[in-house]
Amino acid sequence: MGSILDGENKSSVDVLIIGAGPAGLMAATWFARCGIKARIVDKRGTKIFNGQADGLQCRTLEIFDSFGFADRVWKDSNHMIEICLWNPNEQGIIRRSDRIPDTIPGICRFQQVVLHQGRIERFFLDSLKEHSDIRVERGVLPESFSFNEAEAENPDAYPIEVVLQHLSEDEINPEQSKATANGAAGSDGLFRSNMAPDDTEELLSRASKNAKAGSRETVRAKYMIGCDGAHSWTRRQLGFQLEGEQTDYIWGVLDIIPITDFPDIRMRCAIHSANSGSVMVIPRENKLVRLYIQLTTTEKGGAPVDRSNITPQMILECAQRTLAPYKLTYEYCDWWTAYQIGQRVGSNFSKSERVFLAGDAVHTHSPKAGQGMNVSMQDTFNLGWKISSVLNGTSDRSILKTYQSERRRIAQDLIEFDHKFSRLFSGRPAKDVTDEAGISMDEFKAAFEKGNMFASGVAVDYGASIIVAKDGDAAKQGDGTAVQWRDSKRVIGKPELAGNIKMGVRIPSFKVLSQADGRPWHFQELLRSNGKWRIVIFAGDVSGKTQMARVQKLGQELAAPNSFISRFTPPGKLIDSVIEILTIHSARRAETEMHDFPEIFRPFSERDGWDYYKIYVDDQSYHEGHGHAYENYGVDPKKGCVVILRPDQHVSWIGDLEDSADMDLFFSGFMRAQK
Repeated sequence: MGSILDGENKSSVDVLIIGAGPAGLMAATWFARCGIKARIVDKRGTKIFNGQADGLQCRTLEIFDSFGFADRVWKDSNHMIEICLWNPNEQGIIRRSDRIPDTIPGICRFQQVVLHQGRIERFFLDSLKEHSDIRVERGVLPESFSFNEAEAENPDAYPIEVVLQHLSEDEINPEQSKATANGAAGSDGLFRSNMAPDDTEELLSRASKNAKAGSRETVRAKYMIGCDGAHSWTRRQLGFQLEGEQTDYIWGVLDIIPITDFPDIRMRCAIHSANSGSVMVIPRENKLVRLYIQLTTTEKGGAPVDRSNITPQMILECAQRTLAPYKLTYEYCDWWTAYQIGQRVGSNFSKSERVFLAGDAVHTHSPKAGQGMNVSMQDTFNLGWKISSVLNGTSDRSILKTYQSERRRIAQDLIEFDHKFSRLFSGRPAKDVTDEAGISMDEFKAAFEKGNMFASGVAVDYGASIIVAKDGDAAKQGDGTAVQWRDSKRVIGKPELAGNIKMGVRIPSFKVLSQADGRPWHFQELLRSNGKWRIVIFAGDVSGKTQMARVQKLGQELAAPNSFISRFTPPGKLIDSVIEILTIHSARRAETEMHDFPEIFRPFSERDGWDYYKIYVDDQSYHEGHGHAYENYGVDPKKGCVVILRPDQHVSWIGDLEDSADMDLFFSGFMRAQK
């Protein structure tokens, strides 16, 4: 499992991941691709098979594509095309009041989709099996934790020690089964809900008393990531808190095959009734529909709801009242639960940049905005490559501070968005303009449309830091965390050179053609998640001698023995193993030859010859039209520019072809010289 045995029941590992939900699996996937020794443990005996989170935003699909399994998700999922808004008319009867696109047209090559969490976890598990020996170790519970603060800055130290308890079969499989026909469910659908108490201590107690329980094991780790949910054991060991509030709004969830005369049951719908709460409709795969149903209508001070009274039948009856006069029932229920709306964010996301928290362990909110699983996975997508680059010796530990500055700020923005969105969704519709206590449906629609960009994930904008060369105050652009520059050498990019490429934001994707064979590619398809930084050279119109001379001069500087690419590439590794160069030019493909470009743009190896997959052109394809990449990126097609991309596809720096010294200064701010 990627660990080194130190002796009986003791082992060492580079990274220990607690929790094998989507956030933990995303972290493990990075480590698999970057060759890191990692272990991932989970107290449950099996992965999720039904229910749980289901919405996948555009950015998440781009990330899945960078790991090579977005096609499986795209094929199996239900695609979200349109949102229908239903509100009461003057007589208080619900009617369709508007339609809007579910995904804003043009922001991404993917649209938002729905697929249950268990299927998503399966794709992660298959990827881990294909690319590494990392396997989820189930029925394993962390029992104790210690951290040697004095060794935190020693790169060779294992300052973390965790005792793992291996549980018995009875202990790892909770009593929970599917809900049954017409809601006559004998099981407890709340066992994973945020309304359920944490069962970690109970499991430990049972294991210690059970003679069948397996052994204990002591694991020493260099790094640890707690992806263990809202009741996070890891967070408690660190003494960190979730800050925020819990409302009295309670919502139920039903995954059913509906029998109904409601006309938009296969559309995503936001339904506000006059006096009977709200319902959100999420059409899913395999004829299923997910219904989010408001069970309480009081934000604060309402009568407490007895958890034992929440059943599928109760949830169904609330939905029937909201949907009236339309009828709703079902014969098959796949899953159900209930949850209490709260918006909270962690006070800290890491301990000494050695122990990290991610996902629900550091932020909780309403699931209706479709953010929870997505933001959780994007936490560890942000973190995984950073830890990997430190462990592989290419980056300084200083980049690890950017995890909290970037992701805690995103969590804070999410909480602010969800706070407003949840109250608009849970509130009673205003009867007229004089009804100040009610919610304006025009305001709700405006928030919904604005929220669509936020919910897509493509608008995530990281603040200035050692790995984002923005101007401005880094602390204010982040969460307040101090992100220091080495020797005060700060580089500022030139955003005016690429009007639609924004530093801190993921690079958009447009079609380009391979110079070698003419095949069209979405540019993001070339940005695989393998831990590499990219220098994207927009070479401009190289048919002109002056422009080609600029390109040749840049090539000479990048290929020099003392260049930053040479200094930061480990001995014996390929020249593109740490920093990869990709080129997009704007001349006619038929009038340009690959060998016109500097050799470092198309590196040569004794075994494989020239690399034909580095140089691309913005030109007309035979079958898929013209991508107009330069126009869409806002880059001058004559002069071009240079863009530095992080391993997670976010833009770090933009400059001119003559700015190789600034590129050197940028990379020297956090990378470790190899020779």
